[in-house]
Amino acid sequence: MPTPSAPPNPLRCFAVTAPGLESIAAAELAALGVPRQALRPETGGVEWTGDARSLYAANLHLRTASRVLVRVAEFRATAFWELERRARPLPWEQWIPKGAAVDVRATCRKSRLYHSDAVAERVVDAIAKRTGGIARVASVEEDEPAADDAGDGEGTGGQLVVARLARDVLTLSVDASGELLHRRGYRQAVARAPLRETIAAAMLLAIGWHGTEALIDPMCGSGTIPIEGALIARAIAPGLARAERGAFAFLRWPTADHATWTALVDAARAAVRPSADVPIVAADRDAGAVAATRANAERAGVLDDLTIERRPLSATSAPAPRGWVVSNPPYGVRIGEERDVRDLWTQLGEVVRALDGAWSAALLSPHPALDRATRLSLAERFRTQNGGLGVRLLASR
Repeated sequence: MPTPSAPPNPLRCFAVTAPGLESIAAAELAALGVPRQALRPETGGVEWTGDARSLYAANLHLRTASRVLVRVAEFRATAFWELERRARPLPWEQWIPKGAAVDVRATCRKSRLYHSDAVAERVVDAIAKRTGGIARVASVEEDEPAADDAGDGEGTGGQLVVARLARDVLTLSVDASGELLHRRGYRQAVARAPLRETIAAAMLLAIGWHGTEALIDPMCGSGTIPIEGALIARAIAPGLARAERGAFAFLRWPTADHATWTALVDAARAAVRPSADVPIVAADRDAGAVAATRANAERAGVLDDLTIERRPLSATSAPAPRGWVVSNPPYGVRIGEERDVRDLWTQLGEVVRALDGAWSAALLSPHPALDRATRLSLAERFRTQNGGLGVRLLASR
């Protein structure tokens, strides 16, 4: 077995996002110091060339990515012998220790090699021969596949290796994140039709909300939008809670630079602001949603930054002269009849207009009929999917 050497510098890194959020993730990476010329957005994520520090910082700070990969190699493979010959010399020992558990996710599209299990077996053999043996290989189910087919499956706790064969070109990647990044750890109490944390954060970042204006979600559900807002307002890195548990895959790599990681975590802790500087209101008419929001906010460490109220939409009031109403209202596929939901969106538009001309709205909508019902002047900011349903973020400013 070869001795692990320092990982290649630079690394080919890839932040996996929901389709439509790529430009937002790219802006986040630029804010972390990745040169814009090094960023290459593509469908389902953003690739960049960087060092280990940029890889670690992405896992700690990105609010809109579901996981971060390192692309190990990319080569043409039209026969299994060719795949094995090219995969075996790769420096797998940099990421996978001898005897480690390995999960492989393989997909094949428009290629001569079309059997994904057989592709996975060849990759496993290559890793085992290079590292001196691995503990196991597990097949990992996919959910909402993204670029590099990283999917949403968590695997069995081993090092995830992604093998994507498309048009006879095989891309091999190792996962640096481990558990999906949208699972911040705070959302254990869930209301109906929960909104993914990464999409909630993307909604706020897409409208340029950084904690300098008041924020209201009058139909907050389990509180994901206000909680993500409080994390942004206080500059709390979304991966900070997970860092306390050491729950990132790259920390188990033989070549992990623990000194660099510790310095990044220490800097993230030091950057946290003591409180949000603006009102952040989470409201819902449902008592269960209010209780869920309160419990989740407490776990996230931002309970004192939120005003959490049980009240109907019609009772919405402005806590400041200027701000945003940001919400993921019911769509009709989730609750009630279509007419009832359209009436609710009409009422939402009336509420926003009644607040004041200095208040704006950003809403996640699946259908133009609901947009029109608000009678607000709304412009599209991005399109993505939430729970398998196509949605658009629409904003009035």
